[in-house]
Amino acid sequence: MLRDGFDSLLSLVMFLIFTGFAVAALAFAAMAREDAYRAAEKQTKKFWLIILGINLALNLIFPMLFLQIAGVIAAIVFMVDVRPALQQVSGGGGGRRGGGSSSDGPYGPYNGGR
Repeated sequence: MLRDGFDSLLSLVMFLIFTGFAVAALAFAAMAREDAYRAAEKQTKKFWLIILGINLALNLIFPMLFLQIAGVIAAIVFMVDVRPALQQVSGGGGGRRGGGSSSDGPYGPYNGGR
């Protein structure tokens, strides 16, 4: 009985995490410009929107572990390979905008108290 409750809770948590990740990947894919995909030499925007949209739809309609894992793999490929390439091409680094060094603090360079 306790194990059944744990299994259902674990399934719910995995479903929520996988669905949230799929939504985030689909949103990032939709926000990127079409020409950025070509400039980064990745698949087209339409391709990624279809793959990630099918991933999200299957995750919501058929929440089976095998389909969820296949969808998460597609979302991970997008997030770790395509998205950084799109950001690099688009000029959106997200972090430091001024191009400072790695030793810069939030208010300027950190010089070790000298």
